[in-house]
Amino acid sequence: MQRNPRIGVVSMGCPKALVDSERIMTQLRAEGYDIVGSYADADLVIVNTCGFLNEAVAESVEAINEAMRENGRVIVTGCLGAKKHLDGTAYLDDVCPDVLGVTGPGEFDKVYGLVHRYLPQPHSPYLDLVPKAGLKLTPPHYAYLKISEGCNHKCAFCIIPQLRGKLVSRPIGEVLHEAELLRESGVRELMVISQDTSAYGVDLRYKIDFTDEGKALRTRLFDLARELGDMGMWIRLHYVYPYPAVDEVVELMADGKILPYLDIPFQHAHPRVLKAMKRPAATEKTLERIQAWRKICPDLTIRSTFIAGFPGETEEEFHYLLDFLKEAQLDRVGCFAYSPIEGAPANDLPGALPDEVREERRERFMQVQSEISEARMAKKIGTVQKVIIDEPEDEDGVAIGRTMADAPEIDGIIYVTTDAHLNPGDIVDVRVTANQEYDLIGRHVIQ
Repeated sequence: MQRNPRIGVVSMGCPKALVDSERIMTQLRAEGYDIVGSYADADLVIVNTCGFLNEAVAESVEAINEAMRENGRVIVTGCLGAKKHLDGTAYLDDVCPDVLGVTGPGEFDKVYGLVHRYLPQPHSPYLDLVPKAGLKLTPPHYAYLKISEGCNHKCAFCIIPQLRGKLVSRPIGEVLHEAELLRESGVRELMVISQDTSAYGVDLRYKIDFTDEGKALRTRLFDLARELGDMGMWIRLHYVYPYPAVDEVVELMADGKILPYLDIPFQHAHPRVLKAMKRPAATEKTLERIQAWRKICPDLTIRSTFIAGFPGETEEEFHYLLDFLKEAQLDRVGCFAYSPIEGAPANDLPGALPDEVREERRERFMQVQSEISEARMAKKIGTVQKVIIDEPEDEDGVAIGRTMADAPEIDGIIYVTTDAHLNPGDIVDVRVTANQEYDLIGRHVIQ
């Protein structure tokens, strides 16, 4: 009996790229292709790339080269596929000239066309082999829900709009339909993602759309969050900008509809640096907004990312950022030393700082935040937290999970000592007994 053609998929970069990989896998599986996990078993390999930071570009190029060495038949897609040199020529033309084909992000039909050309599809589709919610690269108990593509902002350090285009929001009915399929498949936690979650629906002018039950809803973040909150899953919002409209979403968190968690990429605090970065919401009174959110929802967790050593950043402006950090008391924070990205407007700004200065500021920043994080974690000792289990207990009776304050992969974990058997996706009560710098230790509370 002739076997089905086999395809390997390598997914690089952010959760948004992961969702694209899942979509590609789902379609190809529906067409009868087998998805395999090794180069040796694959007849062809698709590499979904990242093209944002220089480090990510290097990792994607290495992934392509590895696939070429180990398999030799490679299709490249994703952000790096759209990246161009300053003269307008495609970046990958001379970097990886021997791949079968290259497409940009979201160009799914082109990917399928290349697959069909180099690995003809089976005669009969196997739709019954594909779960209704599609194939996922995440564990069964959580998933990413992408609500839009692209971005309307023109941040000086970023080339995402060049790679992924302007904001294109998915109709709210379509998003809710996907969320329901994920819930039915056993997902217990949804991470809502996009380039700018707060702007969801702006491009559609908050157009009214309909759910599967015929309910009319506006395509905007508040309506989406409210409806998702009624589905009985943990709902976590990522990539939110600090606009005033977020206030009403925080009220949903206070009411227990969605997780009290906001992922907000502040990037800096000093007004001049924010202006140079061309950041949206740069003029908002951020500290006042944070205080107002915490007044509405005292349990709110705020995570963020920052850039240290942006061109022209003075020592005084950096100290301003550190003072902001101390006052804001953010729960989870990451910091990057500024890295020039080919094609980004920030490259033309005066006052570029030496590599060692940028890295030294990043280290100082993280030292300050480390102390803040550890102090905030210590306050949780003695409290009982809702925890979602990611890994079952080991031979010592210790499972691994996350509190409502922790997103998978990017935040902390909690080690849970238990006398019961816990499965991934179980949501249990855990009393916190100790803390580490970013993680917690606790005991399962059995009612």
